[in-house]
Amino acid sequence: MGCPLFNPNNIISVSKPTLPFQIQAHLTRPSKNPPKNLRYPRRSKPPPPEEFDITTTTKTFKPSQILPNSDTQTELPDIGDTTNNSEWSKEELEAIASLFSRRTPPQRPTHHPRRERPLPLPHRIRPLKVPSPKPNHAKLAHRPSSLAHRVFKDPIFLIGLAREIRDLPLSSDASEVLDNWVQFLRKGSLALTIRELGTMGLPDRALQTLCWAQKHPHLFPDDRILSSAVEVLARTRRLKMSVEMEKFLNSASDGVVEAVARGFISGGDLRVARKLLLVAKDNGRSLDASIHVKLILAVASDPDKAKLVPALLDEMSEREELKLRQRDCMAVMKVCARLGRFEAVESLFGWLKESGEAITVVTYTMVIHSRWCEGRLREAMALVWEMEKEGLLLDLPAYRVVIRLFVGMNDLARAVRYFTKLKEAGFSPTYDVYRGLIRVYAEAGRVAKCKMVCREAEMAGFTLDKEVLALMLEMEGK
Repeated sequence: MGCPLFNPNNIISVSKPTLPFQIQAHLTRPSKNPPKNLRYPRRSKPPPPEEFDITTTTKTFKPSQILPNSDTQTELPDIGDTTNNSEWSKEELEAIASLFSRRTPPQRPTHHPRRERPLPLPHRIRPLKVPSPKPNHAKLAHRPSSLAHRVFKDPIFLIGLAREIRDLPLSSDASEVLDNWVQFLRKGSLALTIRELGTMGLPDRALQTLCWAQKHPHLFPDDRILSSAVEVLARTRRLKMSVEMEKFLNSASDGVVEAVARGFISGGDLRVARKLLLVAKDNGRSLDASIHVKLILAVASDPDKAKLVPALLDEMSEREELKLRQRDCMAVMKVCARLGRFEAVESLFGWLKESGEAITVVTYTMVIHSRWCEGRLREAMALVWEMEKEGLLLDLPAYRVVIRLFVGMNDLARAVRYFTKLKEAGFSPTYDVYRGLIRVYAEAGRVAKCKMVCREAEMAGFTLDKEVLALMLEMEGK
């Protein structure tokens, strides 16, 4: 397509001697075939838009906006002849000027939701410190200190020391073994070794180990080693301190005094242990409540000294702070129920509830048995419902106590129901359960059921006692 301002006919009409014009005409001559996009036009192109000069009243056209059709060649009119004398009114000019002077309204910026910044991390807000050099673990692995850090509290190593000391001849001292391992030991290391020697029945070797540790400043003084040694010596009755007990209490710590008391109780010297507790109480020393529990259990097992149990219970109740494990509490309840101190059982049970600790089935069973022994059957049955409400699974002792309770209440339906639950749980009924069930069936006058339970008990391997046989003969005679 040629330029609209250039007419090829005018160039061809120029004389031939003018060489530059001929070259220009040859260069600008349009091709015979138009390009593919203009060969078959779909529609004619729109006319050029008009431009208006606001400063003048005449309407003008620019020649550059006139696009001739590719099919027909049109000659451009002269620019001077294109002026139109039509005038615009003042109102039209103001309307057109207002269109061009109108400002486009600003677009609202799109606000993207801003994500909250995360909280500062501790390692980023921590003040800067001078970096410390990292240790070379490859070199430290060959040092004795790193090996000592792994060995000084290893129970296998410490028990092995006790066995090596045990294997020494009688004429040798324990220092012959301990000197080889002195660089690997720390404070508290030999406590387990001394306890192991006491378990082996070697109190002399334990004393030799304590004397050896006192010669090394990095091992002694240490209450853990001293407590283990005095407990072993007190248990084997090698510790004599009845005369200098006041002096001992003034210099020893609470842990050492408790270890001595445990040793005397385990060794069966209850008199010295009792005296030690009294002297500690007079000096204002508050020992652990577990010492009182151990002494109560040891005294209760001896019928000749059972009279001391109420006094020990009173001393324990006078303590300002009572810290007992539920296992120790249950053991004291058992002793109190056997001695008829039911108020102490209820007091300990109330303290357990107030402490917020979860009460186990064993504790419930103990309190139910205590109330059954006291004759408070309705209160005992309330504990059974409380235990079921908590969703606790009953064990065999709990089933035995509950069935005994319902037999005492002459409640046949509940006794049979719990007897069925006992079997469904996979437990084998004991002889007291069979005997209680026979008794409650006999009270209801159901002879056939009594014979069935007797037959089941005999098949389980039990032999009926004289009381059950007399009851069966009485029922058959009726």
